[in-house]
Amino acid sequence: MRVLFVVTPIPGHLSPLTPLAWALRGAGHEVLVAGQPDVMATAAKAGLTAVSVGDPFGMEALMRGFLPIGLRPIQCWEDPSDEERSADFARAWAAHNELVLPGYLEVARAFDPQLIVSDVLEYSSLIVGRALDVPVVQHRWGVDPLSGPTRIQARLHHRALVERLKLPGLPDPVMLLDPCPPSLQVPRAEPGTPIRHVHAHGNAPVPAWIQADRAARAARTAQERRRVVVSMGRSTLALNGSYLLRGILRAFEELPDVEAFVTVGGAFREEVETVPDNVRLIDPTPLHLLLDTSDAVLHHGGAGTTMSASWCGLPQLVLPQLADQFAHARQVAATGAGLALHTAEQQDDPEQITTALAELLADPGYAKAAGELRREMELMPAPSQVVSGLERLV
Repeated sequence: MRVLFVVTPIPGHLSPLTPLAWALRGAGHEVLVAGQPDVMATAAKAGLTAVSVGDPFGMEALMRGFLPIGLRPIQCWEDPSDEERSADFARAWAAHNELVLPGYLEVARAFDPQLIVSDVLEYSSLIVGRALDVPVVQHRWGVDPLSGPTRIQARLHHRALVERLKLPGLPDPVMLLDPCPPSLQVPRAEPGTPIRHVHAHGNAPVPAWIQADRAARAARTAQERRRVVVSMGRSTLALNGSYLLRGILRAFEELPDVEAFVTVGGAFREEVETVPDNVRLIDPTPLHLLLDTSDAVLHHGGAGTTMSASWCGLPQLVLPQLADQFAHARQVAATGAGLALHTAEQQDDPEQITTALAELLADPGYAKAAGELRREMELMPAPSQVVSGLERLV
């Protein structure tokens, strides 16, 4: 069958869907990704054929335009309620879809798909599916406080658009795929069809230093230092997050028995200033290459990082910055698999980060809860097993 993936113009929204795309191709199906130029590089790195639609969206540049100089999103907007955020997203994507929907319809009519797959905020997919009488499956990224409430709001804000196409309204997806283990998911989320998380942090040759490090650690009978991976995501740094990163690095000065591997792109290196002796700055690297030799993860609450750390059974310290990152932080803490610093004041205090990391590494309860999350995820069906259900659906 022919399967069209339609995604919102944010690379991190496509990445969690790529394992399903690989599984569909592995089963012999034809897969095409339709998206704005912003996601083309992600599709190419995943080995997927893609069609570019419309102009670049530029989420980071758009958000920087709303931020005062030097302030991060959490310092300006904190954590709005899910209802407020759902209404904002619905309005924003409805205005955006006025521009991109004609292009998606053109691509879909030429490709003639038998199934459409999208992320949970891509409402163009639902309209295209209704217009072509093709089933639409939506795929969550992880913890999901938004898709149900936002879709309710989206029906109102897309009304004029669907009426012009002479459609009865914005439909629901016929299936909602959910890679989040039930104990981590928000309790009020609508039920989804489980699909196991698979790492999708991009592809790259394994750096020589990682190979050497793995060999060295495997040869030791006991590890000299605990290891923490720090991954705050590119957007955190791009949205005035360098001050936060410097504070995180200072936190490790008081943890001499801990070593930190911190992913920082070259464009942000000069903003880091001094680095403690037990901190190693590394270029952005597919995250899963770092997790299997680590003891904990400090991150921003992105869905991909949260899910991969959970899959690896690692305790997590979450410093959320915007959007659903707050929900990921809350749920990780609620499971007992980690801690969260929810406010800018807490995050900007290196002593609080030091204290949280020390507790995370010293208390075996966090590792035990993280291991339970991993075991729960292992029982979920792999993407290859989900494909047969999609075939029956079509």
